[in-house]
Amino acid sequence: MQWRDEGLVLGGRKFGESGLILDVLTRERGRRSGLVYGGASRKKRAQYEPGNTVDLSWSGRLEDQLGRFDVAESTRQRASRLIDLPLALNAVASVCALLRGALNEGDHAGSALFDASELLLDQLDEPDVWPALYVRWELGLLAALGFGLDLDACAVSGANDGLTHVSPRTGRAVKGSEAEDYVDRLFVLPNFLIDTQAPAGPADISQGLELTGHFIERRLFHAMNRDLPEARRRLAAKLAPRGPA
Repeated sequence: MQWRDEGLVLGGRKFGESGLILDVLTRERGRRSGLVYGGASRKKRAQYEPGNTVDLSWSGRLEDQLGRFDVAESTRQRASRLIDLPLALNAVASVCALLRGALNEGDHAGSALFDASELLLDQLDEPDVWPALYVRWELGLLAALGFGLDLDACAVSGANDGLTHVSPRTGRAVKGSEAEDYVDRLFVLPNFLIDTQAPAGPADISQGLELTGHFIERRLFHAMNRDLPEARRRLAAKLAPRGPA
């Protein structure tokens, strides 16, 4: 069997002396793995950095068995472009770790995330843009895997305006004025997640990451007996607003 596709590199692990088992998110076939002969060599390893996009072909006896990747040159080498932007590189690591941890081999649901992931990664040299885009990407990750949040109307009154919080149990939006008795137990819903024109400052980004991180951890990773990736925890900590000096 053979197929050809475009793949976003999620990571890899060494196989033998110079081989590499490469994990990728493909445009058409979801998350896939394959053996790249010589992929761990000094000459080739740069093109397999997480976050890069490569053209590749897969061949193997059966679709559900580990096959071989033949990889052309990278079409987008993002890691080298972002080498002087450590926070952006942390975002690359978080995106790849979340995709790698949340998607199983052959999970076609991941294909819906390919374009959104590339869009985010291509914006990581725009520090005023990408943090808000990253939080929206995590909302999209939840939705693509069947755990989307309901941010369209208040779970108590049904109103679709003035939404301020989200229930940590149901993932439904709430108007704080309708839930005064337990509002302190709800997540803040930053306005930029329901109004694309709203500004997103450091506090808004941090609130958004707290919201999405809760549901990613509880609904995705805990269900698979896995912890939230450390790269994601580091990113949230680095994007947290700094207090006065």
